[in-house]
Amino acid sequence: MTHSQPLLGVELSGTGTHPASWRRADSRAEELFTAGYWLDAIRAAEAAGLDLAFLPDSFAPQEAGAIGRLEAVGIAARAAAATRRIGLIPQAPVTHTEPFHLSKAIASLDFATHGRAGWEVTVSAGQAALFGRKAEQDPAARWREADEAVEVVTRLWDSWEDDAEIRDLSTGRFLDRDKLHYIDFVGENFSVKGPSITPRPPQGQPLVAVRAEDEHSTRVAVERADLIRVSTPDPQGARRIREELRAAIAAAGRDPELVSVLIDIEVHLAASEQAAADELAQLEAWTATKPETLRHIGTPASLRALLAELPADGVVLRPLALPAFVAQLPQLAPTLRDRLGLPRPVNRYALTA
Repeated sequence: MTHSQPLLGVELSGTGTHPASWRRADSRAEELFTAGYWLDAIRAAEAAGLDLAFLPDSFAPQEAGAIGRLEAVGIAARAAAATRRIGLIPQAPVTHTEPFHLSKAIASLDFATHGRAGWEVTVSAGQAALFGRKAEQDPAARWREADEAVEVVTRLWDSWEDDAEIRDLSTGRFLDRDKLHYIDFVGENFSVKGPSITPRPPQGQPLVAVRAEDEHSTRVAVERADLIRVSTPDPQGARRIREELRAAIAAAGRDPELVSVLIDIEVHLAASEQAAADELAQLEAWTATKPETLRHIGTPASLRALLAELPADGVVLRPLALPAFVAQLPQLAPTLRDRLGLPRPVNRYALTA
């Protein structure tokens, strides 16, 4: 998909993706399990003009750093009434979750946000004992199940026609039952008759996001996703990954122009390049890490310069220290002229000075 400016997303992960981020004085780690912490971050992202807020989730605790999670769909639902424009995309694992429940949850979020909901599809490894319903699956089996889950969820979203609610007072008919449909899905992992009990969402189909990390997740992303998240260690790799994915999407019989490839970028911003470097050095002194993907340490201005050169449909910024990143957000968002691809006009009086 081609945009005059790349889509700007942010992943709101605890106190930040760096495991030592909770140790910063401004981390607000003591507020992690309050609504206010998440609302402040999401509203700041919206006020700064960001397009998408990704909310991570898992059935497993974090390996390091601030441990514990609130449920991502619940956070998004709480933020629905507190925001007006930003897209809310919670992660929801499918491995131990019924797709019927997921379809209802995301459809309900789409109604609550008036059409701003998405769903990032994830799978769960190592948590089978928490549920006691089935044995651990290998990666291929997990993603085959995820593929079926997306099919079931999207069929359930379509199981009500848009005008199924007739609300006919004279006859007492609330629904036209001919416009509700059984999905009659039978697969390797699920057998779901349907229909949903939730009307078709405002978007018809809320956005589906998948992070393409290996051959199994990439296959599902290519065949199912509206948004594909990818990682690359350098900007040059972004172009190659995007071209490969677009070719695979076309080969799968889909229109590549309808799918956005988003590059993950770990980011830490400060008022100056030196301040950003010094703050990263302090985090690394507490807990040394290896970058998971492209990393940018600098100022809002230097990040904007990088985004302008990146050959991608958009990015997902992954703040190393979330509250510190939020403090820099008002300086990050593109202006309306930037969004439209228009230059900043030269001051007519400065030309004559």
